Amino acid sequence: MPFGLCNAPGTFQRCMMAIFHDMIEKTIEVFMDDFLVFEDSFSSCHSHLGTMLQRYEDTNLVLNWEKCHFMVKEEIIIGHKISKNRLEFDRAKLDVIAKLPHPTTVKGVRSFLGHVSFYQRFIQDFSKIARPMTHLLEKETSFVFSKDCINAFETLKKKLTEAPILVVPD
Repeated sequence: MPFGLCNAPGTFQRCMMAIFHDMIEKTIEVFMDDFLVFEDSFSSCHSHLGTMLQRYEDTNLVLNWEKCHFMVKEEIIIGHKISKNRLEFDRAKLDVIAKLPHPTTVKGVRSFLGHVSFYQRFIQDFSKIARPMTHLLEKETSFVFSKDCINAFETLKKKLTEAPILVVPD
């Protein structure tokens, strides 16, 4: 599929969902071109991986082998470090966010909120904290990055650097 088409991501995701429909949420998860095969035992995981790879071959999909990681106990996927019972941040992405200066334009606010909202499940009261900044995105609002906005910006960055690791309950 060519790059740059406005509907390409949605079309590609629907295509992957159709191809792997019987496996999704049972043995694999699919997000665009990121696939996660999971199971409790090595042999079951190996079997499901074989089924997935056969489906790739049957539908003429092509893998970039350099980007493939097989039979690992933890992996960074879509900005999260995932292991058997844990979900945490990809620290490299958070380090970039932590070093950002406060936004000076509406576009900068939108970009920052887009990045941090990806991790909002880790931050209690995310929407309340971000409210002064989201107010700047409303129509007919003049851009003034007030003290409340600076506090919201710094609070979100701080909470990201000390955010909890989500653990699957027993």
